[in-house]
Amino acid sequence: MKVHFPNEETKKKHTPVIEAPSTVKKGEPFEVKVIVGKEVPHPQTTEHYIKWVSLWADEVEVAKADFDANNALPIVTFTVKLEKDAKLSALAYCNLHGLWHSEEVEVKVE
Repeated sequence: MKVHFPNEETKKKHTPVIEAPSTVKKGEPFEVKVIVGKEVPHPQTTEHYIKWVSLWADEVEVAKADFDANNALPIVTFTVKLEKDAKLSALAYCNLHGLWHSEEVEVKVE
């Protein structure tokens, strides 16, 4: 399956956007928000919708949320914890347009 990476034409509707603190305390929970369609809302209809969003810390999937067509906006807040510095990334799957990768967000652990 092809993975789409952010570019100016496509990132407004399909690319997941991560909102996370730049520094966290080791082993303490913190919130990470992932929004698909931050600039231009992604439709959530039976014909065209985001099916799931996953959050990754480096090479490890740390959280995942599934969405129903018509019922949920593709916005999710995960509570996670880190033991070391990590690059967070997110994947979002659109039933029509496939898999989309976010820009990476670096989080430092104190």
